Amino acid sequence: MKIGVYPGTFDPITNGHTDLITRSLRVFDKVIVAIALNPSKHPLFDLADRVEMVKLATKNVSNVEVEPFSGLLVDYVRQRGARAVIRGLRAISDFEYELQMALINRKLDQGFETVFFMPSEEYSYLTSSIIKEVASLGGALNDFVHPEVAARLRDRFRRHTP
Repeated sequence: MKIGVYPGTFDPITNGHTDLITRSLRVFDKVIVAIALNPSKHPLFDLADRVEMVKLATKNVSNVEVEPFSGLLVDYVRQRGARAVIRGLRAISDFEYELQMALINRKLDQGFETVFFMPSEEYSYLTSSIIKEVASLGGALNDFVHPEVAARLRDRFRRHTP
């Protein structure tokens, strides 16, 4: 079985992420969405909430597992028996960062592979940061995230508004 790992913070998961998950299943038999603890990013949602939102957003997609992880990605990928890591590239700036990460991971583990996917055109501008900003300003979210994720974003910003 060809397993791919799609790591990220997913704070929150966007339609761009789910598009990439669905499209990567054309290459892999199973995709594990590995949600990073990554406290240095100061996520809006805690790890349990992010895991739950990814499960909600992918509930109708077969052959997807969702779980948290911490530590080195190369160790996690090896433990899960995966063949490669899945990463999305929207722009040149993504490429520079992702290339560095792919190369350091390969240096840490010679068998480590990274597979890059370009987003579908309608999602090429989406980032979780932009979605959080739109949500914080009360903007419409329906075209950007799963409806249940949109509800959680609205609720989170209602509670944080002075």
